[in-house]
Amino acid sequence: MQTLDWIVLSITLFTIVAYGTYQTRGSKNVQDFLKGGNTSKWYTIGLSVMATQASAITFLSTPGQAFNDGMGFVQFYFGLPIAMIVICMVFIPLYHRLNVYTAYEFLENRFDLKTRTLTAILFLIQRGLAAGITIFAPAIILSVVLGWNLLLLNVIIGILVIIYTVSGGTKAVNVTQKHQMVVIFTGMIIAFILIVNKLPENITFSNALDIAGASGKMEILDFSFDLNNRYTFWSGIIGGTFLMLSYFGTDQSQVQRYLSGKSVREMQLGLMFNGLFKIPMQFFILLVGVMVFVFYQFNKAPINFNPVATEVVLNTEYAEEYEQLQAEQDAIYDTKQLLIADFIANKNEASIAGVASANAKNDSIRERARYLIDKAGETKGVKVESNDKDYVFINFILNNLPRGLIGLLLAVILSAAMSSTSSELNALASTTTIDLFKRNTRERTDTEMVKVSRWFTLGWGVMAILVACVANLAENLIQLVNIIGSIFYGNVLGIFLLAFFVKAVKGRAVFIAAIITQFLVISLFLLDSYEYINLPFLWLNFVGCAIVMAIAIMIQFTSKKLI
Repeated sequence: MQTLDWIVLSITLFTIVAYGTYQTRGSKNVQDFLKGGNTSKWYTIGLSVMATQASAITFLSTPGQAFNDGMGFVQFYFGLPIAMIVICMVFIPLYHRLNVYTAYEFLENRFDLKTRTLTAILFLIQRGLAAGITIFAPAIILSVVLGWNLLLLNVIIGILVIIYTVSGGTKAVNVTQKHQMVVIFTGMIIAFILIVNKLPENITFSNALDIAGASGKMEILDFSFDLNNRYTFWSGIIGGTFLMLSYFGTDQSQVQRYLSGKSVREMQLGLMFNGLFKIPMQFFILLVGVMVFVFYQFNKAPINFNPVATEVVLNTEYAEEYEQLQAEQDAIYDTKQLLIADFIANKNEASIAGVASANAKNDSIRERARYLIDKAGETKGVKVESNDKDYVFINFILNNLPRGLIGLLLAVILSAAMSSTSSELNALASTTTIDLFKRNTRERTDTEMVKVSRWFTLGWGVMAILVACVANLAENLIQLVNIIGSIFYGNVLGIFLLAFFVKAVKGRAVFIAAIITQFLVISLFLLDSYEYINLPFLWLNFVGCAIVMAIAIMIQFTSKKLI
């Protein structure tokens, strides 16, 4: 990090926070603070919805996911357009007609207070954890790569978000997210252009795709029903649709974004904008990761992109073996240069097949290196992250991009963290204020409720910082966030679908079914984690939804006491 990078980073973040705080200062009533005065236009809603979902984890982990596993992860989002259509046709008109502040208000009208409260609490648990992870994700990676203090980074990111979210509420979140998305798109497009330009002069973009395709990085669609594969067309269409329905239809962090719309039409256009552009955006981010993979076909790469992991293993008895693996990887690199040159010159299919074989050997070497890192960590008695997916892109940025642009890309990462976290804090505060505090206390004035909302925003902000400070790095951060969501979302979605479409089912049956289902889903996840069963986390969304609906219907029609 040079002085220019610090200047670009500081100015970008300060401008976003200051602008959001200034533009939305002085919210005097709950309507303004929690629903942004219902003034948001469709493009503001669309960008805000995208920014809420596109956290720092997206821009750190997704390129690394593509670097290791290719473009197949895009299938995760295939259910999104379907979910957007359903939400626009069913959820939005109902929420607008009832004039609710949160999605969970509707459940009391349809069922009872305890069902509303339980669903709100399920949301608060999973979103409270996720808010901490969206702070923790960029903080831990930047702390490892740049040597910054992890706890200090957690606090700085959290405080920056708290400042403008407490000040302006929903409107502050929407206003800042528009500018954050501009920073994010600009940074990622520039990074992509620079990666392609850094390839050798005789390597066209088409050649780059051929090289990536030879090693399986361009395999987008997988129509198999293999449960060992987390990302297939079917898991995306079925599990992804249920996950997206839950997230965009019942998660207050997203519902609050479009409830701020001027009209039903503006809300619907905003969500359809997201449905149309989200998959291309994720495709592009994955393609950035694939181009980083191609870049390292022509530039020597570390055997592991986590610098702390490398440092640990080199200070143990495994150092010599680890260095030997690095030498083997370097030898494979030299072999690939000859094979790629022959393919470019002669279009020799045998040469490109040789590149694929060499990359397969390289993957095996990297796997052995991770094993040595794990063993070194055990020897040292420290926890070391050997899986380096989350470090690939930031490592590339710091070592290969020009000064100034490094600051911009770091601003992209931190802006994404701030945009997601601000939405989450705003939604957590709204749900706590409306569904728990207001519903269970005496009537209060608008001014008092705004103050309460601000205090809850601050409280959840502090809680998110604390979660970030005690979190542990998972195999891949973007998977961790989706795993947490999948454990809770299916159950919550099933409750809403019962409310919308199964009029005969009453509140007590749903309440009992929801409690049973949550225990069952958590049990299924734990059984899968310990490999007693094989159920990828995306399917938990469908399973949880189906279980709660089936149990509620069964209870309702088998127990006369509940009728």
